[in-house]
Amino acid sequence: MATKHYLSYLQETMHTNWDDLAMTDLDGENKYTYAELAAAIAKLHVTWKQLGIKEGDKIALCGRNCANWGLLFLAIESYKAVVVSILPDFTAEGIYSLVDHSEAVLLYVGPNVKRKIDPTQMKGLKATIFMDEMSIVEADDKFRKKYEGAEAAFKKAYPNGVSLKDVNYPTDNYDDLAVLNYTSGSTGNPKGVMLTHLNLSGNVEFAHTRIPHQKGDKVLSMLPIAHMFGLMFEFLYQICEGAQVFFLTQAPTPTVLMKAFAQVKPFMILTVPLVVEKIIKKGVLPKISSPLMKVLWRTPGMKRVVRGKVKEGLDKMFGGQLRYLIIGGAALNGEVEQVLHDIKYQYCVGYGMTECGPLISYEDWFNYVFHSCGKQLPQCHVRIDSEDPTSKDGEIQVKGINVMRGYYKNEEATKAAFTEDGWMRTGDLGVLDKEGNIFIHGRSKNMILGASGQNIYPEELEDKLNSMPCVVESIVVDRDHKLVALVFPDTSNEGKKLLGTKTLTQQMEENRVAVNKDLPQYSQISAIELVASEFEKTPKRSIKRYLYK
Repeated sequence: MATKHYLSYLQETMHTNWDDLAMTDLDGENKYTYAELAAAIAKLHVTWKQLGIKEGDKIALCGRNCANWGLLFLAIESYKAVVVSILPDFTAEGIYSLVDHSEAVLLYVGPNVKRKIDPTQMKGLKATIFMDEMSIVEADDKFRKKYEGAEAAFKKAYPNGVSLKDVNYPTDNYDDLAVLNYTSGSTGNPKGVMLTHLNLSGNVEFAHTRIPHQKGDKVLSMLPIAHMFGLMFEFLYQICEGAQVFFLTQAPTPTVLMKAFAQVKPFMILTVPLVVEKIIKKGVLPKISSPLMKVLWRTPGMKRVVRGKVKEGLDKMFGGQLRYLIIGGAALNGEVEQVLHDIKYQYCVGYGMTECGPLISYEDWFNYVFHSCGKQLPQCHVRIDSEDPTSKDGEIQVKGINVMRGYYKNEEATKAAFTEDGWMRTGDLGVLDKEGNIFIHGRSKNMILGASGQNIYPEELEDKLNSMPCVVESIVVDRDHKLVALVFPDTSNEGKKLLGTKTLTQQMEENRVAVNKDLPQYSQISAIELVASEFEKTPKRSIKRYLYK
């Protein structure tokens, strides 16, 4: 097998970083060196064997980002069991349904989930365990007795403690199921994505080759670890490379993030567009929007100095050690990307989906093409279902070792996800330039068909509208063959300053006219409706569009 198993990378890293910090909760509740991590993994293996957990059994994890979530993931994978990752944002009823559907035998929960669920509602479980303290929440007396006896069994198995010679993980099970990932998409119907060890290994190997680490590199895990983007590139790949992972155990508000960046000083930040957009719109755009700064921004000789100062300030906001800013999950706002491009920031926009574990395309920031989402991975081939893939939009389809096995216990959805010749349908529409850069223009399910058959991509209209004054976010929908924009306005003090003496209604009408000025007649916005609160989102910050039709 040409692809190197990710657990091989982990074993090598443990040998070279044995006494170094592996991962810690930022608030200090739990932390592990690589040696302590190896010992904790071994202890869990002994415990599960004592409890009768078998290879291939499914163990569900449902909790916030934390060091014990990471420990459990690595222990389950190296035990040849299957991780069932469930986002803690699901309702109690949703968690019951997914645990039952996955046929999990154990459920580890974080504090918020522990408070909202009734473990007795999940009849197939042997036990529910509190991941923070590794204590039993619900189990029968027989199970409790075995669980309590695991400590003695561990000491008997490792009387001298766990040493490097004991780190010997399975690396020949590429085709076995590794992760059953339940993720909430913008369609509202979670499906269990079946990812194999080969799928995970393909992603780790690509990152190992293209995004090298240095000794002592640190990273902040702030994206949901139960989602593949956060799991793979803020945790698994980082641990396999020997980085120090700091888990943000609270909501990632701008204030919390700025403090965390200053404390951790990450070499890499992986994030979704919304986080970057908030930082740029609040911390950068107001500073460069004055008439004088607009002139200096474009003046030869001066623009290098001015843009350099902005880049320096942004570097400081991100902790001062940043080498990579990698953005994924959705398109980046055009105005925000223009600023990053102008200051020559070390950013790029990648493309992926859970079904590819997750990466499909990437390009290093120094070769990144403006507005693209990189080039296909060697492990994951891309084609455009179009008569002219370089100029006419078609569905982006993928094939390769990153692509999932299918959807768990859902043959109909699995069949629908693939073409007759075996390529997976992404549902995204775009083109592929002659150099191999992918440009995404929208989702096929979101596309609106114009009165004369024109294809209208609401994401492109929303991107323009989101750059207008007093607009926080927007959705464009079809109402009786007319395009209507739903807008959540900026009512903060900064938003009020932008308004001046105008009302929000007047400002939105000006925005509508300004956006329509550069649009063809068939894709012009007919009206703007204000909404009272932010649009409801998935944990990866995609708007749940199905709620706003």
